[in-house]
Amino acid sequence: MVAPLQIAIKKIQESQLSKVDFNNLEFGKYVSDHMVLVNYANKTWGNPEIIPYGDLLMSPAMLSIHYGQSIFEGMKAFKMQDGNINIFRLKKHHARMNKSLARMCMPEISESLFTETLHALVALDHKWVPSNEGSSLYIRPVVFATEARLGVKVSDLYKFIIMTTPVGPYFSKPYKLKVEDYYVRTAEGGTGFAKCAGNYGGAFYPTQVAKEEGFDQVLWTDHKDHQYIDEVGMMNVMFVINGKLITPALNTAILDGVTRDSILTLAKDMNFPTEERRIKLNELEKGFKDGSITEAFGAGTAAVVAPIQSIRIHGIDYTIPLPNENSFQSKVKKQLFEIRTGLTEDKHQWNHIIKIK
Repeated sequence: MVAPLQIAIKKIQESQLSKVDFNNLEFGKYVSDHMVLVNYANKTWGNPEIIPYGDLLMSPAMLSIHYGQSIFEGMKAFKMQDGNINIFRLKKHHARMNKSLARMCMPEISESLFTETLHALVALDHKWVPSNEGSSLYIRPVVFATEARLGVKVSDLYKFIIMTTPVGPYFSKPYKLKVEDYYVRTAEGGTGFAKCAGNYGGAFYPTQVAKEEGFDQVLWTDHKDHQYIDEVGMMNVMFVINGKLITPALNTAILDGVTRDSILTLAKDMNFPTEERRIKLNELEKGFKDGSITEAFGAGTAAVVAPIQSIRIHGIDYTIPLPNENSFQSKVKKQLFEIRTGLTEDKHQWNHIIKIK
């Protein structure tokens, strides 16, 4: 049996919890008291620490700033009905993080290091997990290169950090989208499946252009012909077409979303037919015209589901019926909420429970 990690814990002198307005939680406004810090050197991860959240002293020559070796994850912890804390789909997030690390030539992180440090951090800061319905503790693990050298090379030094922030329910008007047929977020063979920083930085400009034109987000298409759907913004995209849940099949340009995977699994539990395949733009145009598309939504950690109100394709705006309580997206969102908070059985063993005494 593997012995548990020895995690050094240095507690903050004065908690910042009293400054948090839990009834008005802006995403990322408040960062919890503590963070995990682990350094990598000599081809191994060092001893983990939990220290007060704060600034780090780093060289302006560190490689991540110049050459982009930086990846992260986004996940959530929830207050359950019995008062315990649930970190949702920890194993899936860990596996995806290691895929991102491997793609960026960065050292992978063992399951024990990831799980035990995360468990200890959330347990220590458990009072930061909101109790309001729909609220959660957002968890941001991040790994970046720290070696100070201006030469183009794979770094020999890294930091692994986990920080958390309480977030409120995600309320947004249904999205108005524009199909992006010039810029690309990524390409097959690239880094689209990895949660690396450059994917997000490269998407800012076309997204900003779309917002200036009155849209909320862009609907990304393939890099070759701009004829196939990839993602919406930084979320996976899903459609209900002729009573079937259809989403683009995964490839190296599309993120293997944890929410996407959870929704597909629950759809099968609900006997709702699913299909993962390429979706062509002209299929969407036809579906909007003949009414066979009855739902469209983004799927991601922040929003769970984000309803789509309209999509502009080749200069024409196509509208989509707004969801109601009987819509698939509403039902599956409710199912996810009930699993995460302990209201219904976790038959897929997705929950990582932290007992709060």
